[in-house]
Amino acid sequence: MSAITPKDHFITLLRPLAEVLAQVDLKDPHAQRRVAQLLPFAGGSVARVRKAGLAAVTSDWLLPKEAGGIRFGRVVKDLCGFAVDAVLMDKPGPKHRHPNGEVDLCFARSGSPRFDGNAEGWTVYGPDTTHVPTVTDGEMLILYFLPAGAIEFAKN
Repeated sequence: MSAITPKDHFITLLRPLAEVLAQVDLKDPHAQRRVAQLLPFAGGSVARVRKAGLAAVTSDWLLPKEAGGIRFGRVVKDLCGFAVDAVLMDKPGPKHRHPNGEVDLCFARSGSPRFDGNAEGWTVYGPDTTHVPTVTDGEMLILYFLPAGAIEFAKN
């Protein structure tokens, strides 16, 4: 029997979040408020993910790739209907579209960072939205929950 890897443990911690997120209608204009009610940022499940995620920032499994000073990686391809990506950033990232929406769980790592103007916590984008993800005033670890793994990067 093989030992549980840190990545497997992290995915186990993400599962309860993904199970709840799968029940949220991202078309609802109040989806962000709903996610925050169902999964409080200071709550136990989110706190466990935060601790494990921030501890893994220097690992080679969470953020194995780098482009333009932004580190990133796919944590899991399908978890309750979501692909989950991890990104460590302190600047703007690549413009992209969310065909099915996007739910972001943002953790401050240094400074007083804001993600697209929001403090650490949950940020939700509905289907067919587009943005340039931007972190200002510090560094954040962001977990992107992408329904059906759908994301379309803009061509430059």
